[in-house]
Amino acid sequence: MYAAWSSVFSLGKMALESSPPVFLTGFRMVFAGIILLSWLFIKNRSSLKIGKKQILPILALSVFSIYLTNVLEFWGLQHLTAAKTCFIYSLSPFFAAIFSYIHFGEKMNKKKLFGMLIGFAGFFPVLMMQTGDEGLLKAFSFFSWPELAIMGAALFSVYGWVLLRIIVKNQTLSPLYANGYSMLIGGSIAFVHSFFVDNWSPMPIAAGHLAPFVQGIVTMTLVSNILCYNLYGFMLKKYTATFLSFMGLLSPIFASLNSWIILGEAPSWQILLSTSVVSLGLFVVYQAELKQGYIVNGSKEPAKVEA
Repeated sequence: MYAAWSSVFSLGKMALESSPPVFLTGFRMVFAGIILLSWLFIKNRSSLKIGKKQILPILALSVFSIYLTNVLEFWGLQHLTAAKTCFIYSLSPFFAAIFSYIHFGEKMNKKKLFGMLIGFAGFFPVLMMQTGDEGLLKAFSFFSWPELAIMGAALFSVYGWVLLRIIVKNQTLSPLYANGYSMLIGGSIAFVHSFFVDNWSPMPIAAGHLAPFVQGIVTMTLVSNILCYNLYGFMLKKYTATFLSFMGLLSPIFASLNSWIILGEAPSWQILLSTSVVSLGLFVVYQAELKQGYIVNGSKEPAKVEA
């Protein structure tokens, strides 16, 4: 799943050559939402009805997981390499652990905290390297605004997944329906935003770039919105948001390979080194969660809960 998902950063980098980030987000999400809901309508139109208790979670999922996450992600991606953008997304486990503690009462023991500290230390080599116009958008210390935007995207993305997990865990709505509605609503919000900040004359697509734009949108939608979003939702039935986010630490390796093949961006030794360090933290946290009983083991029996 993450091997496929990481290719979206390279595809998004190409799509940004044809349109601005807010319009790109709106078009992609509305397109994906229409596809999902149309398929669900054909399959079982009566099940598309949502109750009053589901409205607020869906709206929150739309704003955090779709609108804010993708607008910040594509704005930051304009100024960063695809591999570095993907790596900064690896901050997700830290946010996931905090939100899971707040919403699900998942305990933070010493071993888990130690693994997260190891992972956090692995971020510094990548954050220290800045190239191109990224250096011109410096915020403070060694952080740039594009880096902070991607960090914000990771934060809102994880909170969106936590909201989705609440919906799935309570069995109030399946991941397919929740994602379909949230993509349509979040994309519509992005379209309204785009109307005020982008040049609509007639549409914010660069001249002569309509075909590449459509091709990029269709590919990203099929890989990310249709395949990976929903596969992630189903995985939340078995794994915690924290563990799935930590598994995402493998993504920078795939992203480096994808950006090398698609964009010609040479792999960075800093990203490979940092990914190795952060992956060590992944192993420690995984062992802690398995022992706590938050992850179902291979025999589908809950692991013994740590005293």
